[in-house]
Amino acid sequence: MPTPPLSSVSRRGFVGGAGAAAVLLGTGAVASHLSPARADAPSYPFRLGVGSGDPLPNSVVLWTRLATDPLAPDGTGGMPPRPVAVLWEIAEDERFRRLVKRGAVTATPALGHSVHPEVWGLRPGREYFYRFKVGSHLSPVGRTKTAPSIDARLSALSFAFASCSRWDTGYFTAYRHLAQEDVDLVVHLGDYLYEYGISATGGARNVPMGAEFRSETTDLARYRLQYGLYKSDPDLMAAHAAHPFVVTPDDHEVENNWADEIPEASSQSQGPLWMPRRTAAFQAYYENLPFRASSVPNNADMQIYRRLTYGDLVDFNVIDTRQYRDDQPYDDGSDAPGPESKDPAKTMMGFEQEAWLLNNFSRSKARWQVIANQAPMAETDLDAGPAKRLYMDPWDGYVANRERVLGGAVDRGVENLVVITGDRHQNYASNLLLDYDDPASRVVGSEFVGTSITSGGDGADMTPSGQNLLAANPHMKFFNSQRGYVRCRVSKDEWLSDFRVVPYVTRPDAPVSTRATYAIQDGVPGVQLDSRGPVVGQRRSSTTESEGELDERRTRTR
Repeated sequence: MPTPPLSSVSRRGFVGGAGAAAVLLGTGAVASHLSPARADAPSYPFRLGVGSGDPLPNSVVLWTRLATDPLAPDGTGGMPPRPVAVLWEIAEDERFRRLVKRGAVTATPALGHSVHPEVWGLRPGREYFYRFKVGSHLSPVGRTKTAPSIDARLSALSFAFASCSRWDTGYFTAYRHLAQEDVDLVVHLGDYLYEYGISATGGARNVPMGAEFRSETTDLARYRLQYGLYKSDPDLMAAHAAHPFVVTPDDHEVENNWADEIPEASSQSQGPLWMPRRTAAFQAYYENLPFRASSVPNNADMQIYRRLTYGDLVDFNVIDTRQYRDDQPYDDGSDAPGPESKDPAKTMMGFEQEAWLLNNFSRSKARWQVIANQAPMAETDLDAGPAKRLYMDPWDGYVANRERVLGGAVDRGVENLVVITGDRHQNYASNLLLDYDDPASRVVGSEFVGTSITSGGDGADMTPSGQNLLAANPHMKFFNSQRGYVRCRVSKDEWLSDFRVVPYVTRPDAPVSTRATYAIQDGVPGVQLDSRGPVVGQRRSSTTESEGELDERRTRTR
């Protein structure tokens, strides 16, 4: 189902997406629940869909943001400047015959008419369905799932992770496919939207856009308008309605490559304009995503890092690498490593968050430790020769912080460390090393970098830069530059990451396929090509490790 085109007025013919989301889910539930008020009525307030997130064993947070006109130029979503009562229900079936909980919340103009009811008293590891009501209007039906009990002996978990969805560089078809995946949750690793202005032709989507979209987002009304555009997309709405999301931002939710109280060098918000912009960006981010009350922004600050536990199988350590970081070394960009990038005093995550993460490693009883991370942790050398040239914004600019995290995991007995990452608009499967200057350095973990939903355009399977990266980085075992997401299937004995890709995004309706599957064996840090997957586009040596060599590495790493 292609994204409906915008009219020249930018919104008059805009489809709110409630029905589209239901069709994509295959439930048909919306049509049966909308009587007597119609979803296409001008006053229909659920044009941004519904969502849920941060699953706990006995709780989920539900979300919606009321908007009768998501593209209203003033960022109000067409809502009146007064509070609106919102009812919610959660049930064990999609037709709400087995109702479990119901309640009421108030949508206020101060929070963009968004609501985030936290539902408690649910059963662990259970599927639930939910909906909202305003007056005679019923929302689309969403599906969510609680986490298993903390002490559950969990045999398997499936989840997907995604990042980098820029509206004007392509259609969100990958989100539609993600909605149809059989997964327990979705982890979004940042760049949920982009702060850049949008051209009069809507970029790759080739639809007329109003002048209100031309400017970069710098204030609250403009951020709300940008979210109104993105979240009106039916494919994104379908993904949120199908699965609970766990989200963490990277940079573009605020501004490219920002670092704590320091904006980008070319920022439109230098000096006293920066912190008000960050305040507005965080407020809009909270308003439009399923965060709990613990993450309500306090001016320019927002509590984002947190841990979610899935029984004795997986711990998700969701980190924040923007709010607490030092400025990028060597004025950002790419450079040779040096004293600035290796400075022990420089931090990407802040020392308090670092201590929190290492403490999680110490306390955890889960078999797999996951770091949900924004930018690549494994070294990505851009020079295939003897010299090194590294990007300074990712962990390569904060080498001591990386070494403390990886070394700290080893010291605390973590055998299965997996980092899932966004940012790069490319797919990688890499080994994590304690020391990237030592060719014989110990492998201590694995990293899967997922590509973008749309950012970068159609992409390609292999590119010259990909060939260069594989040549320059022996620890990188796979490269791909198409669009998509990563689906992960985890058991006690094995982790499988499926790189799910679409062949194009500049036109709608692309099919999805698994480009490659990489595996990690329990107790053996490092990635291996799954023998059932394709064999093109990865480092050949990663496919030829013998059972004897694998046993030797297993013994060496324990």
